Amino acid sequence: MLTVSVPLAVRQRGGRKLVVTPGTMLNRGPSGADITLAKALARAFRWLRLMETGRHGTLNELAAAEKLNSSYVSRLLRLTLLAPDIVEAILVDRQSARMTLPG
Repeated sequence: MLTVSVPLAVRQRGGRKLVVTPGTMLNRGPSGADITLAKALARAFRWLRLMETGRHGTLNELAAAEKLNSSYVSRLLRLTLLAPDIVEAILVDRQSARMTLPG
């Protein structure tokens, strides 16, 4: 009899279970980009556009409309201040491994 042992962890994510094996890259899309960070960037730039077009006059109005805490919105909006080459690096997964957001 041959026994194969594979170390893994089962984690609950939303309504689905996620099997994590050693070397698995969590929050990565097909391109290898960090999905959490890419979504945060997209959200921040969308919010910036909403504020620039006058749809929301203040950060607090924006946070209330999105049903989020204003400090969270403020922190994510800071991502719009990143240099364009850093934004591009995040979207094509060339950023530093230390550059992440909680999932």
